Formats: sequence, C-alpha cells, structure tokens
Amino acid sequence: MVYSGCDNLKMTDSKPETNFSKIDIEGSVATITLNREQVYNALNDDLINELIQLLIWTKKRSVGENNDLQDSNGDQFLRILVLKSNGKHFCAGADINMMREAGSKTVEQNRQDSGRLDKLFYSLWEHPCFTIGTIQGVALGGGAGLISCLDHIIMTSDSQIALSEAKLGILPAVIGPYVYRKVGSAQFRRLSMMASRISAKEALRIGFANEVVDTNESFKSSVEKIINEVMSTGPMAISEAKKLTLIFDRWNGDDFELRQFTLDKTSEMRGSKEGQEGLSSFLERRRPNWSSEE
Repeated sequence: MVYSGCDNLKMTDSKPETNFSKIDIEGSVATITLNREQVYNALNDDLINELIQLLIWTKKRSVGENNDLQDSNGDQFLRILVLKSNGKHFCAGADINMMREAGSKTVEQNRQDSGRLDKLFYSLWEHPCFTIGTIQGVALGGGAGLISCLDHIIMTSDSQIALSEAKLGILPAVIGPYVYRKVGSAQFRRLSMMASRISAKEALRIGFANEVVDTNESFKSSVEKIINEVMSTGPMAISEAKKLTLIFDRWNGDDFELRQFTLDKTSEMRGSKEGQEGLSSFLERRRPNWSSEE
C-alpha cells in the first residue's frame, strides 16, 4: 500500500525566515535549533515568533496532519521533531529586556505578551510529530516550559531545570498547565513554590526528564536511538495518541461514555489505512510501509 501524498503542501516550500533560530530537515526528521547563544538562548519576542512559525510550518507538513507519508513530489512528510539549542545553556528563560519592559506595560500589553508565549507552548505541546529535546546547561522559566511540552527529554548529567518565576515575585502560570501534566500536582506545587534549580538526576526521578547522558557529545547517539524506535511505529498512531491524551486530560463524561469512546476509537484505527497496513504486515511477517529499516 502506498500513501497518495498531499497536492497542496510540499517539503520544498519556502521555510519561515529566521535570525535567532534555524531549521534543518533530514528525511522525515526536522531539527529546530535555538540560536541566541550569546544570551543563553533567552526568549525574546523575535525568537518566540520565529519558533511559532517554524512549529506551524512543520505541523502542516507532518504525516499526522496530512495522513500521508509523502508529498506529491515523493518527499517524506515529517514524523519527528527535535528541539535543541546552541551554546552553553538550553534556554535561560525570558530575555532580560522583556522582563525590564514588562513593568512599564499595561495589563493588556502584558497579557498579549503572555498570549504569544502560550501560543508557543501549545503549538509545541500539540504538535503531531514525536518531539525530542536535548538539554544542556540550564532550562529556566520559559525554558522549563519548552521541556514540559516535549515527548522525550534527554539531559546532560550536569544540566538543571527551574521554575524560577517565584524568585521574581511572579508565577509559572503560562507554563503551568504543561509542567503540571508533565510532573503532576505535588511536584508542580513544590517546584513552583521553591523556584530553585533541580539536577538532571532529580528531573529524571520525578518524570521531568526521560534520559540522562554524560556529555553533549552523547546526544547524537541517544537521539538516533529514539528516532529508530519511533520510525518503527505507525506515524498516524503517534499523532492520534497525542490527541487521545488530550481527550483523556479533558474528559468530563462518565466511565461508561469513556469506555464507549475507546471502543469507537479502536474500531476507527483498526479500519484506517495505517491500521490495515500494520495488521497486514504483521500477518504477512513483513515490515510495514512506514518502517525506515532496510
């Protein structure tokens, strides 16, 4: 079975212009790199807007969004998104100039600034691709927010995370829903009140991180291992799993309604073209058509 491809969007389409970040595409893997190394990749308006545009561009060209493996040119749609940073630190949080200006802005202006941040975090949280983050140095405030929105986090053993907002007399409110989902109620409350840095070992213990490596040089092999694992999984199943998680997060019906929904969803996926391909390949003892293995 061959997926047909999308006639409208192509992988060769022009990418958003960027100055403080960059995107690289290799097959079905997109890598977005924060590139404000001199200021420890702090988030300013320009970087936030660039990241939002890159996330929108990659989402529109993902397998999950198009229900196709390839575009009409035969180029692979995206299945994995890697987020990383250049330099000593992953992300030091909000840019100091943004924080300085916040005091002179009106409530509505500050709300608009927060709205851009929220759009960034939500765009990453609900991205159809499997998302991987590599974290070196520190991830503070908004940097911790970015981590919370990713599916698989790899940290170096000497890296640190902090919900540092309370040290400035404010709250990790915009990043809060994502951190809360990542680590749970008790840990979110503790981390947001203390506002102190936790080690990679502690982050791994509480579920903030998924893997700890010795050095930055170890990132490559760890990322490749995860990519190979994900490439053996149905790409639409990955996207649908994210949607399913969101549905579970927001479910307000009773248990019977939830059970009926899961029956319907299972039947839908089994009858989908990806589900049929997966079942057929299993019975025929061959690799499915989405597998990258030779």
